[in-house]
Amino acid sequence: MDQPGAELYILSRLRHGLPKARTYHNFSHTLDVYRSVVANAAQADVHGEDLDLLRTAALYHDSGFLVQDLEHEAAGCVLAREALPQFGYSPGQIERVCAMVMATKIPQRPQDELGMLLCDADLDYLGRSDFFRIGTTLFWELRNYGVLTTERQWNELQVRFLEAHTYFTEQSRREREPVKQRHLAEVKRWLEENP
Repeated sequence: MDQPGAELYILSRLRHGLPKARTYHNFSHTLDVYRSVVANAAQADVHGEDLDLLRTAALYHDSGFLVQDLEHEAAGCVLAREALPQFGYSPGQIERVCAMVMATKIPQRPQDELGMLLCDADLDYLGRSDFFRIGTTLFWELRNYGVLTTERQWNELQVRFLEAHTYFTEQSRREREPVKQRHLAEVKRWLEENP
């Protein structure tokens, strides 16, 4: 399995193929998720083939946006099934990658530890200090695609999302959940102050 080759292939496609209107689901987001999942995997003592497949899934998890807006996780699996055989991935390995990618579909439903690690990495920013900066890129993306138009709509959406979201791994619950709750309180306060 040529995992580095598979990485370079999809990173090149993401860097050059995603629309500029994707201000959140873009190359930077993919790298952020990749860094987070690798760090979380190290803490969870994931290594060998499991780590290689997890890293691959992190890079493919939003690749479906290259071809469509809705059901992008399924589209990402189509891309993975087309590309990964040329890098020596077996059918079983590809299906493990796709299971992780599909787990990131909202609401997230991971089936195993690797899926939990990827799901938590995908939304790691919810419990980090760069929450508002990254959130602004998602706000602009949703505006670009006509999902919402006002900051109030955005913050109402954030409250619903943050209240429904749960981290799956103990380390994310311990390290990210308290900060996420502070962000939720700040967004609620903004809504109260801006009726």
